[in-house]
Parts: sequence; C-alpha cells; structure tokens
Amino acid sequence: MAEILKGRYTADVSRLGDEVVVFIIGMRINKPLKLGLWLPVFKSMGAMLKYLTERPEKGMLAYRASMFPPLLVQYWRSFEDLERFARNADDPHLEPWRRFNRKIGNSGDVGIWHETYRVKTADIESIYGNMPAQGLGVAAGMVPVRRGKDSAAARIGVTDDDNPALPGY
Repeated sequence: MAEILKGRYTADVSRLGDEVVVFIIGMRINKPLKLGLWLPVFKSMGAMLKYLTERPEKGMLAYRASMFPPLLVQYWRSFEDLERFARNADDPHLEPWRRFNRKIGNSGDVGIWHETYRVKTADIESIYGNMPAQGLGVAAGMVPVRRGKDSAAARIGVTDDDNPALPGY
C-alpha cells in the first residue's frame, strides 16, 4: 500500500519545466457481449503502460487508471514525446490502433476517445490532503503546502493575498 502523506501537500511542478502534457484517454464498451472486440483494446492499453513505465525516456511521467469506465489520465513530458510514441512503429501503439480500425472501425461496437492538453506549469494548482501521491503528484513529486499558499488562488498565482475559504489543517 502506498505511503499516506499526512497533512496537506501539493505537486512540485517546478521539477517539470515550463509545460506538462495531460492526456486523457477512455473507452466505451457499447456492446459488452462482443468480448472478442473490446477485450483486446482494453488489454493493449495495459501492455502500452507497462512498456512506457519501463522506459521513462519515452516521456510518460505518470498515469492514473480507472476501470469503470475504462479511463486513463497520463502526464507526459511533452506533446512531441506523446506523438513520437503514438507514431513510432517500434513502440506498441500503432499495431493496436491498426487492429482497432480494421476489426471495429465505425461499427459502433466499441468507442474510444482522447483529449490532450498542453499546460503551462505556472497555471497548475493542486492539493492532496492525507493522501499517497496521486496524479500529477506522482509525476512531479509532492511537497508540503507552504505557509502563504493555503488557498487555491495563492497556489496558482492569481493573488498574493492568501485568504482560504477555510483554514488549513
């Protein structure tokens, strides 16, 4: 079980440079009885995550997965790294993509989607209370919330006046 960090923490985005890419990808099983169609799609993502986790030089910093619905939030060093992985024939993405297009295509049996965000680290705010590292906290590392940064507005830099709705613990 992951170590619970007692108290209030924030992601140390200063370690990530000027920008981070947030990639959200999901799948919708429109015809659950067609197991032979959607299960390979589901399993291919696990293989990709294992591959990327074992090869940090590819640029994926961290990910968070949900089973119901199938959803992944990934943090990448750059959009260029993400696109290079998606297009590289030596990486385990193109073949499952080809297989999806060939076997499922526009049948409507299985849906896939993704959203990609390039985010300036100066525009990121996070808070984790009594939690193990999560999401961006895994990618960037976590640090205790500093005095004067108790409000979301102060942490994201829109105000120097730290006036939280409730006092921190």
